[in-house]
Amino acid sequence: MCGETGSMPILGEPAPDFEALTTHGTVRLSDFKGKWLVLFSHPADFTPVCTTEFMAFSAIAEELKALNVQLMGLSIDSVYSHLAWIRNIKEKMGVDIPFPIIADLDMKVARKYGMIHPGQSSTAAIRAVFFIDDKGILRAMIYYPLTAGRYMPEIVRLVKSLQTTDKYGVATPANWQPGDKVVVPAPKNKEEMDRRLSEGYECKDWYLCFRKI
Repeated sequence: MCGETGSMPILGEPAPDFEALTTHGTVRLSDFKGKWLVLFSHPADFTPVCTTEFMAFSAIAEELKALNVQLMGLSIDSVYSHLAWIRNIKEKMGVDIPFPIIADLDMKVARKYGMIHPGQSSTAAIRAVFFIDDKGILRAMIYYPLTAGRYMPEIVRLVKSLQTTDKYGVATPANWQPGDKVVVPAPKNKEEMDRRLSEGYECKDWYLCFRKI
């Protein structure tokens, strides 16, 4: 995905660096070293689905903050448009938007992160979410079409999954929720396989074992 769309960032590699004007002043990706960053794009200010999303992101901001996560929005609008929109959301909906919003008028950040998909729009960023860890590594991405608003519990769940797998060296199974059993990595050799069944895990077979954390 090149040219107008920009390059697609790669999981497991450093997230594309940027410096950008936001509603909280100029920020750089490096400002967030030591914190996780959830960077999400939206198509445009003053649009219905985006407005519902911003209120929903606002509702999870404190939970994410407790997980050492900074939220940051982005669209290809001016900082003045962003400021007018968040004021409107406060006045009409009674919701404060506590996180910064990047004003990406030149599309520099959007292109670095592959947010421009001409099949959806050549002038607006799609709905994308990027999960960047406290070392600046891109850990996960979710892309949505313009017509579908995002599901906030999945964004929180994915952050918790990534942090859990980092801390315990495990994986999380389908439909995992915090508190559920996790998956122990599959054995890499016969010795590990033979030992696996005596290590106290809940094993369905030699390659699929669960444990509590």
